[in-house]
Amino acid sequence: MIQKKEGRRIKSGPPMDAVAAFIMPNRNGAANTFQATADIGKCEELIRQKRAEGYAGFGMMHIFMSAYIRVVAELPGVNRFIRGQRLYARNGIEICMAIKKEMKLNAPETVVKLFATPQDTADMVYHTLSQVITENKQEGDHNSMDLAVKILVSLPGILLKAVVGLLKGMDYFGLLPRFLTKLSPFHGSLFITNLGSLGIPPVCHHLYDFGNLPVFIAMGKKRTEYVTDKTGEVLKKRMIDFTVVCDERICDGHYYASAFKRLKRLIENPEELFLPPKSVIEDIK
Repeated sequence: MIQKKEGRRIKSGPPMDAVAAFIMPNRNGAANTFQATADIGKCEELIRQKRAEGYAGFGMMHIFMSAYIRVVAELPGVNRFIRGQRLYARNGIEICMAIKKEMKLNAPETVVKLFATPQDTADMVYHTLSQVITENKQEGDHNSMDLAVKILVSLPGILLKAVVGLLKGMDYFGLLPRFLTKLSPFHGSLFITNLGSLGIPPVCHHLYDFGNLPVFIAMGKKRTEYVTDKTGEVLKKRMIDFTVVCDERICDGHYYASAFKRLKRLIENPEELFLPPKSVIEDIK
């Protein structure tokens, strides 16, 4: 579901939250990074089951996205953003991801956006994302973001610099038209990338100082790990590493810790994601 407005101003938060964006005006200067590992034994069983049921291409990306949507339903503070050095609660959930139109070295890449609500289940995420990816993997630069970028890069360098400066100024004051923020890969709840599909570990990806993306998650490749249980028996575990880079100005460390511990639990118990959330919490006013 695409919201008409990006968000609403939060006015009742702690005073430090109101000051933080003035002390740390740039998103990357306010970024915290951490690495985590999740047991994906249940995920792999679920993936095999869903593919056998006809969910072609169902995989870890769908689980991570669905888990993050559920985290936002329960802990909406991670869905805030900074605009004009003020704190906002986002309306709806917007997840950005980069896709290759073909798995070739020089194949064009584009960014797609999934619009979701806190009530969405993994089934809904799968069907919506499948439709979005199918539409955007067509040959050529067809989606609106690609066309907008082509127009920008066709400008002379000095004019392009002026236009980007104007866009940044409009973004700061909340004057960017909604149709542009809907297209923009720099505006949204989350940017997620699956580096495991390339066979490499996850990087700690920077945030962007343009736009308002507060969180970037990078997934790494799946791996096998052998651990010893309490009885001394060696167990074979399937694991995935992932990194999170987040804007510390939107919520405090305890809140973030609660959110990402919940994210890990959902990834390790993905069957819960196919059920509607028990409750949806609204963010503070």
